[in-house]
Amino acid sequence: MNTPLRITAFAAVLAAAFGTAYGVGGVADPIRTTVEPAAHAGHDRAGESEEGEPDQRADEDGSAPPSGLQISEGGYSLDLETRSVPAAKESEIRFAVRDSAGRKVTDYRREHGKELHLILASRDTATYRHLHPTRDSGGTWSVDAELPAAGDYRLFADFTPAAKGASDLTLGADLAVSGRYRPASPPSVSKVAEVDGYKVALEGGMRPGVSGRLDLTVTKDGRPVTDLQPYLESYGHLVALRSGDMAYLHVHPNGAPGDGKTKPGPTVSFTATAPSGGTYRLFLDFKHQGKVRTASFTVDAGETSKALAGSSTAEESGEHQH
Repeated sequence: MNTPLRITAFAAVLAAAFGTAYGVGGVADPIRTTVEPAAHAGHDRAGESEEGEPDQRADEDGSAPPSGLQISEGGYSLDLETRSVPAAKESEIRFAVRDSAGRKVTDYRREHGKELHLILASRDTATYRHLHPTRDSGGTWSVDAELPAAGDYRLFADFTPAAKGASDLTLGADLAVSGRYRPASPPSVSKVAEVDGYKVALEGGMRPGVSGRLDLTVTKDGRPVTDLQPYLESYGHLVALRSGDMAYLHVHPNGAPGDGKTKPGPTVSFTATAPSGGTYRLFLDFKHQGKVRTASFTVDAGETSKALAGSSTAEESGEHQH
């Protein structure tokens, strides 16, 4: 995996007014939303310049939408075999990636130790999972997951086919979770997320079309954490989801373990570009003392990018699930 939120207000109003149960029948194909062109969308590879400052260049040719909005791209399609699962019950999710001839893909490039990374997030972004499914010899991927709340979820498959000329892809599809739907409350305003006794402070922000630096500093009991452990070959992984349409960005850190200059904390730095203005949810995965935890934030990617809100996800890793 190389390197990053659909409108929920209407559903929230309906649920509040009618107290409806979220019933699951056939699930339609994902809505193909028209969005602004992306700058470093999906796998955000913007790094630092030779002088150590964020690279300010951004792609502005409008050639592609942000990642995760499409179920098919570049001759590949996401075939989601499991269209719905019940809430609060461990269920198997099955899917495949098919090429332009309809064949299931069985050959991938390994990125950060895995052939494919799977992200699951509810449209209200209250629930987030970073999963690593297994693939059988026929090309079908599967993973067990327990999603706590009913509602609409977005599934993102992040991968690179091994075929010559294939590029990094993030394909998205909708997953319905049945049960009684209760919209989540918005996160409280803060620049600090707390999870399992850890505090993660966010400095910096995101601006449309311009690379910006994000520094996330991890402390515990008031002390800097200077012995972060590599997780999937990095000291941290950052995923950003755009509010409204769930456009996806997966952003990797500046530097890597063992490169001779990157320290194992307390700060993990990223460079990211927002494909447009708006509100984004950021999810940082980090590993310490053998456990993976997720800290989550809300960022307003306006011109000044100063509005920040923070919250936490205290769900620990279990089979790469946080």
